[in-house]
Amino acid sequence: MRIDDLYNQGYGNTAVYTGGVTKTSEAGQSQSAGSTDDAAQVAVNKDRVELSSDAKAATGKMSDSERAALVESLKADMDNQMNRFTNMMMGMFQKQGITGLTAGSDAFWRQIASGNFTVDAQTKAQAQEAISENGYWGVKQTSQRIFDFAYAIAGDDTEKMKEMQAAVEKGFQAATKSWGKELPSISGETHTAINNLFDEYYKSAGAA
Repeated sequence: MRIDDLYNQGYGNTAVYTGGVTKTSEAGQSQSAGSTDDAAQVAVNKDRVELSSDAKAATGKMSDSERAALVESLKADMDNQMNRFTNMMMGMFQKQGITGLTAGSDAFWRQIASGNFTVDAQTKAQAQEAISENGYWGVKQTSQRIFDFAYAIAGDDTEKMKEMQAAVEKGFQAATKSWGKELPSISGETHTAINNLFDEYYKSAGAA
């Protein structure tokens, strides 16, 4: 599922959001990276950017520039994680003599879908951890991350949220096309989980 469909409906280039960001060091110690309304803080660690419950409550009250900067921060985090994955796969392909691929292209994803490559034990273990129940690419975190991204763009505008949900659908369609066949079952589970989050939002907003 690509986030570009969501991002393109939201904001273009803006300054990266730094106000009120808390960066967690390798040792787990928090370091302030700016100051703004405490309710709009975003927790940042080496793996992901996560909206706190207070930040979610404040998102609807943000100015357009604040929301745009927050969206940029969330997008940068997801792009960083995707780049780590594609770089790993490209390095693996090259070692196995699989060439002529461009990272993130349809050919790249279809090579992965084909299963025509080998994976060492360490990489396999890392992949299994990443897609586990609590892993970065697992159903829970991925669905929440995509929903948070949509909410960061739309705030409390239910009509905009419906546009974001439609963009998610387009994203899954695009992903299926790139994959070249039906997506893995974890993608279907993630798709369902995202729609459940949207449904919960509409109910809480009285727009069910």
